[in-house]
Amino acid sequence: MELRQEVLEEMALLRERTPGVNGSVACTVDGLQIACDFGEDAAGEAAGDSAEQAAALSAALLAMSRRMLIITGQGAFEETLISGTAGFVAFYAAGPTIVLTVLAGPGANVGLLRLEGRKTAAGVAAVAARKH
Repeated sequence: MELRQEVLEEMALLRERTPGVNGSVACTVDGLQIACDFGEDAAGEAAGDSAEQAAALSAALLAMSRRMLIITGQGAFEETLISGTAGFVAFYAAGPTIVLTVLAGPGANVGLLRLEGRKTAAGVAAVAARKH
């Protein structure tokens, strides 16, 4: 099975285990999309452009987050969580080469999101390690 399909399976498990999660995207640390579980946007159209933009921004945010931790001496990167009026976006390093971005609605349990997001990132990292 190819990397994309196995990563999509991990993302589907995340959505099943975590109420409120409504999408995710995995990309390389360079911002190239690997897999997307965004479904359709509000207009009912495929979210391909949104996923590509999210992938590029995810890679940039991961790099900035890691740099911030280095210059402030706060340890190794675990996650970045953005809270907005319509929900949350969480970013996880999935091994050294992949970023996992998870979208959740406003009613999501943030503790569960953090726990399951990290678990999924570890699963994605394991898949990537097997494929290389």
